[in-house]
This record gives sequence, C-alpha cells and structure tokens, in this order.
Amino acid sequence: MTSNKGAAKYRGRRITLLGIMIVVAGGLVWRAVDLQILHKEFLQGQGDARHLRVVSIPAHRGMITDRHGEPLAISTPVDSIWANPQDLLAARGEWKQLAKALGVDRAWLKERLERNAAREFVYLKRHVQPELAEQVMALGIPGVSTQREYRRYYPAGEVAGHLLGFTNVDDAGQEGLELSFEQLLHGTPGSMRVVKDRLGRIVETVERINEPVPGRDLALSIDRRIQYIAYRELKAAVQANRAKSGSAVVLDVNTGEVLAMVNQPAFNPNNRESLRGDHYRNRAVTDLFEPGSTVKPFTVATALESGQYQPGTLIDTTPGTLRVGPNTIRDVHNYGLIDVTTLIAKSSNVGSGKLALALPPEQLWRKFAAVGLGAPSGGNVPGEALGSLPDYHRWYPIDRVTFSFGYGLSASTLQLARAYAALANGGVLKPVSLVPLTQAPAGERVMGGQVARQVVAMLEAATGDKGTGGAARVPGYRVAGKTGTVRKSAQGGYAEDSYLSLFAGLVPASDPRLAMVVMINDPRGDQFYGGAVAAPVFSRVMSGALRLLDVAPDDLPAFKAQTVAQAGAL
Repeated sequence: MTSNKGAAKYRGRRITLLGIMIVVAGGLVWRAVDLQILHKEFLQGQGDARHLRVVSIPAHRGMITDRHGEPLAISTPVDSIWANPQDLLAARGEWKQLAKALGVDRAWLKERLERNAAREFVYLKRHVQPELAEQVMALGIPGVSTQREYRRYYPAGEVAGHLLGFTNVDDAGQEGLELSFEQLLHGTPGSMRVVKDRLGRIVETVERINEPVPGRDLALSIDRRIQYIAYRELKAAVQANRAKSGSAVVLDVNTGEVLAMVNQPAFNPNNRESLRGDHYRNRAVTDLFEPGSTVKPFTVATALESGQYQPGTLIDTTPGTLRVGPNTIRDVHNYGLIDVTTLIAKSSNVGSGKLALALPPEQLWRKFAAVGLGAPSGGNVPGEALGSLPDYHRWYPIDRVTFSFGYGLSASTLQLARAYAALANGGVLKPVSLVPLTQAPAGERVMGGQVARQVVAMLEAATGDKGTGGAARVPGYRVAGKTGTVRKSAQGGYAEDSYLSLFAGLVPASDPRLAMVVMINDPRGDQFYGGAVAAPVFSRVMSGALRLLDVAPDDLPAFKAQTVAQAGAL
C-alpha cells in the first residue's frame, strides 16, 4: 500500500515537472516565433538604430600643379580621432591613458567631454598620423573611434604660398587660388551604410549609398623652376638690403601667362599655426605703390605718338631743375641738352616734365589707362587691387608733370609687368592668365607697333653703360628696362629717407619673350636706388629663366668679349 502511494507521488511529480518543462519550452518557442516572425521588423529596426550607421566617405581635393605637371598642392590621407561623449563619460577610468596617447592634458579632455555631453560626436584630435590612430584604437576605449580625412600639403612650401593660399582643417579653400577655385578643387563626399560595434568601430559595410567624387585638378601657368629662382633672389635681396618687403612678377609676353609671382616676407602654408595676415597676402597684386620713373616709357610713347617728338628730338634740361608754379622739379644731375632716348637712359624728371607740359593732359591719361594701369589685369587674380589714375580734368600743371614720372597714381607689381609686356608685344596689351593657354589671346592694341619698338630700343639704352639700369644686364642677352626710385608717401608729403626700389624690364630686347618687374619696399642698406637694389634681382632671375626656357642668346659678341676680358684678368 505504501509502495503504491510512493509510486503515485513520484508520477505526480514527474508529470508536474514535465508539464512545467513543456510550458517553458512552449513559452520559448512562442517567444522565438514572436521575435523572429511577429516582431521581426520592429526588433530589427531597433537593432539597426543602435548599430547601423550611415557614414561619410571623404573625397580628396583636386591637385594643383605647375604648367609642367609638378605638384604644388596635394591632399594626403590622415585620420581624425573622435568620441561619443555619452559613452566616454561613462568610462572615466580610461581618460588618463587616452589623454596620454593623444598628447593632451586630462583636464582639457574632461572639459571637452563635459561641455559636449549632450552630443554624440566630438573631435578629440584632427589630422593625426595613421600610426597614432592605430595606437589609440588599440586601447579599446568605449566611444572612441577614428575617421578618415584629408590634409592639404604644399610641396613648394613658402615658395608659392602667397599665390596658392591655403585650406582650413576641413580642407576648404581660405585664401589665394585655393579659395578662388574652391568649386573646381573641392570634392563631393560619398556615403555608405555600415554596422558598428559597441566601441564605434566599423565591423561590416552593408552598402555604398553614394560614391565619392574627387575634386578636379588645376594646372597653373606657373613654372615651378622659375618661381623658385625668383623667390630665392627676391628673398636674398630683401634680406641683404634690410627691406620691409618685396614682390616680383614674371610674364610670358606672348601669352600673358604668369610664370612666376613671389613675395617677401613669406609664409609656409604647411604650418597653419604660424599664419599671420600681414605675411600671407599676395603683395604682388594687393599692394599699391606710386611707380615712379618706371612709367616714363609710357610718357615718351605718348609724346612719340603725338608726332611732336622723335627719339632724337632734343630737350633742354638745363640747369637740371624745372620750376612749375611754386614747385621745383630736380634731376640728379644737370644733363643739359639731351634727346628723348637719353631722357629714358638718364631718367630725367625735368625732361619728362617738359614732355608732359607740351602734351594735352587727356592724351597722357588715356595712354596710362590704355596700358592697364589702375585697371584689372584680366586674370581673375584673387585679391587684386585696382590702383588709381586721378581724373585729368582736375590736374594742375604740377600734377601733369609729376604724373609723367610716376607720382600721383598707383599700381601693383602685376599691373606694371602687364604694361611692360604690352611694350614687348609691339603695343598689344593682353590679359594676364594664371592657367596655361593653348592659344595666345588676341589682345588689344594700345600703341603703334613702331612706337613700341622705339621705346624698347630706348629702354635698351637705359641698361647700357650710360644708363641707370646696367646692373640688370644678362650675359649673352640684350636687356631693355627702366629703373625707379620712389619716395614713399608720409604724413604731410613724402618721406626723406624711405624709398621704393623698382626695376621693370624685358628680355631678350631683340625679340622680347619675358617681362619682369621687381619691387623692393623700404631698403635700409647702403643703397636704395632701383638700379642698385632691384635691377640685380632682374639680372639673376632672367639669367636662369632664359636658360630654362632655352631662349637663344641675342648678344653673343658682347658675351664673348666679356668672357675674354674676364679670362685675361684672371
């Protein structure tokens, strides 16, 4: 009896246990059906919301090259380290090693996370080397991740910094050509859907939504070799003469292409921490100055076109001064009776003033305006200043005189170089170009071809033994050019001891290929005349540029004679 009762009790327990197990199994099956079938879309959506993300695929910026394809600006891949503040705030124990790995102060990290606690994304460090990014990710700190970006690099450094400008940390153009051609250079990022783990790392790429479109490359008219020579020589001259600043521009006279554009002081666009506004402006186009005697050739051209004068026409500059109302104009020496060619060679202010007084003011003004002074250069150059040409209706006689030798108007280095290129081009003014041209533009005739050739011949005399620009000569080549030494304006008039030293020239004079203007601001060395300070820069730059461009010499007899003389001296 007792045995039967025990067996019945055992069977009851077994049935109860089996029932419980069946119920549990049924519940699990039902839960599985509920999760996998009935609520699948909802749960999958919740999971995706936690781990599925759409991330950006960076697109690199277009490369900037010189006319020969040599890189001047390129974008290199880097990593940026970011964090989800909400996750990282919960892992305070990891802050010390994270701050050490990033090379930042722990207090800075704490403040940055707490200030952005409501956000899900904050940068911890931008543009780090891939090795550092790998080290940080190897720590396995929750909420910390990396993002691929691009950083702009400038192989030429400060040699082309003023022209190129620079980008910001997001690789967007901020200055110079980087800003002007932003739409062309800037790429369009793509996007993709990915699965991330709890640490924010991508563990699977689900799909690519949009493909990134890289920016387009930009070729410049600049010749990096000539750019470097011009930069080197300008920097050496500014330092040797203890000048405040300087600029230089080299143009191809046949096409108007800018082959070099350099400035001092310079800046390195690779080092954004040292950027200073007064260093990164492109002085060749932004800084205006009174061009002084470098505009006398255009005064002479106006006189020649009037029919009243010829290159051999005599002008009496005795006694070396010219009285205009209460004002007195002076030459360095009393040149006496000189012809128009000697006026240019000796840079006579008195002779230039007499030409101006013999001409209608409107003619002089129109010639200066026609050669592009005080007007845009036509090349969409970023930051270009226009300069000024005062209205001739308001001129007094003294204004006509001073205007004829470059006081009372203002222009930039680029504008002056373009005007000289028009002389070299037989009187045809062409727009400048910062991109290489497949065909030279037609340009606009601004003076007669014969007059232009006569003026170039006079400029060649100015670099001869009796001229002021002898230091600009290039062995083996005939050089045409004009010096300028300009008193800088100051409060109440002009400074007595502050000058601009200028040289504007063309080579080779027999068939000009290159035009160059050198401007050195406020030299404080032993010399301040344009012929002593700026002309040697022209000589050294053109000597290298003509060889690089394989321009045939046009003055070999003189070169051979000089070589023989030097050999004899040795």
